Amino acid sequence: MALDGAFLRHLKHEIEIVALGNRVDKIYQPNHDELFLFLRSREGTQKLLLSARANSARIHLVNSTPENPKYPPMFCMLLRKRLIGARLVQIRQPGLERVLLLDFDGTDELGDTVRLTLAVEIMGRYSNVIFIDGNGKIIDALKRVNAEMSSERLVLPGLAYRLPPPQDKLCLLEVQPHEILEKIQMISADMELQKALLRTLQGISPIVCREIQFQVGNGQDVFNHSMTDKQNQVCLEVLSRLKQTVENVSGTPNMAVGQVKPLDFSFIPIRQYGSAAKNICQKSFSELLDAFYGERDRIERMRVKSQDLSRILATASERLSRKINNQRIELKNCAKREELRICGDLLNANLYRIPKGCKSIQLENFYERNQPLRTIRVDPALSPSQNAQKYYKAYRKAHTAQEMLTIQIAVAEKELAYLDSVAEELSRAETERDLQEIRAELAEEGYIRRKKGKRQKEQVRKPLQFQTSDGFQVLVGRNNRQNDQLTLRQARKNDVWLHTQKIPGSHVILVTNGRHPTETAIAEAAGLAAFHSRGKGSAQVPVDYTLVRYVNKPQGAKPGMVIYVNQKTLYVKPDAEFVKSREN
Repeated sequence: MALDGAFLRHLKHEIEIVALGNRVDKIYQPNHDELFLFLRSREGTQKLLLSARANSARIHLVNSTPENPKYPPMFCMLLRKRLIGARLVQIRQPGLERVLLLDFDGTDELGDTVRLTLAVEIMGRYSNVIFIDGNGKIIDALKRVNAEMSSERLVLPGLAYRLPPPQDKLCLLEVQPHEILEKIQMISADMELQKALLRTLQGISPIVCREIQFQVGNGQDVFNHSMTDKQNQVCLEVLSRLKQTVENVSGTPNMAVGQVKPLDFSFIPIRQYGSAAKNICQKSFSELLDAFYGERDRIERMRVKSQDLSRILATASERLSRKINNQRIELKNCAKREELRICGDLLNANLYRIPKGCKSIQLENFYERNQPLRTIRVDPALSPSQNAQKYYKAYRKAHTAQEMLTIQIAVAEKELAYLDSVAEELSRAETERDLQEIRAELAEEGYIRRKKGKRQKEQVRKPLQFQTSDGFQVLVGRNNRQNDQLTLRQARKNDVWLHTQKIPGSHVILVTNGRHPTETAIAEAAGLAAFHSRGKGSAQVPVDYTLVRYVNKPQGAKPGMVIYVNQKTLYVKPDAEFVKSREN
């Protein structure tokens, strides 16, 4: 992982500057894998995040206030009992291990000063936060590890705390660059330099090793057996600079950002991606981690909280898809109804020729040229006239079925499109409030049961608001019900309505206030419509636009479903940076 021991050393230095000496004021545990410590001083309060999440374990300062659960977990209650009021006096890091030991001075029940420690271990799926007393005994841990989980290292209350088993690697703080190069050259000659570095150095992540190889080979792959004297010299210089950076904690928070999302981060500039990514230097290491993991964690939290809604939508969509497929098969069979009418006509025209008790008869088909013989099956228990009427009845039934199936399929397809729009709406939900509104919409449409009890009056939320570069206001609906409110009630007839073509997304209104909308304003509003749709990850998204006067909602249509005419289409590329810069 990119958050290696060297990066952690920079974080440690940053936290020490602003939080050392502060007292613990509050402790939150919003979920099983995260803790928030509120550290108070005369200058203000600092919020420290301790995360043991497998794919985003980290420790850093944050600005946002987490949602405090109504019933705190037991580990959180224990920390509140023992750590509230304690002072952060020291932060330790063994070598370049991915472990920080936060030492606090608190008081026990008798008022005596005691040393308490939080060990933050950042090791992927083995990450943990362990609470330790002054004698080195484990009080408890965010994740307990028993003998069934690990035979090497137990993490249970009452046991002595031991650091994770050390690896047989060199620490940059303790060795010289030439010693590192010598050990690298002892490894297999066919191994790439970056892999050899990763196997040799402690606390250095793969991205740093790749960056060293990139500098040594000028962007080309470098192998141990093919390194020239010049490359060895360059490697020594790069390692020397790296050692100096780590020792002096003089690195800078750098992040490689691709076209869609952040790719990597480090404490040194990242050039290995070339033109595929842009290297951005953040103000602090904490802000870097907030920017890199913040969106990912938000999406993960919302995914967990919206699982029940996702399951309901998936089940309903699957059931509708099966229903539509079965109805289409039936409709295809109804296309043969003309054959039934022809059989009835042929029997009716030849009643005198049909003998009683026969099971089939061959008659001339006068509907075709040369009148070829056609074999018609008949029921021997019925008269010739009754057999003809039986075919006519089957024809009328097939004709009615075709009309009804055509209507039913159209209705089901509209419902499927609605469910698709709710699923897209759910994927863009950012807060618990968004989920509540989606839940209320589904309850209103009968997909989930409404909770019993007095129904509280819902506060009307405002749509998202943006400003174009030439001063026009743009409004974006958050969900289907707000789309209806925005388009059918709030917008004026001469405002411009925009929506992605045949792609689920938000209704977007370009507010004109009587002015003629510019091409720039329409293009930027179309970009907002593309971004707030399922096509936000595409390179070119078709967006239809027309005046609000040409948009109507059919009677009985689902929320967010409208029809429109006189539209024009723009193809735009969604741009997250532009959207962020235009938001009010």
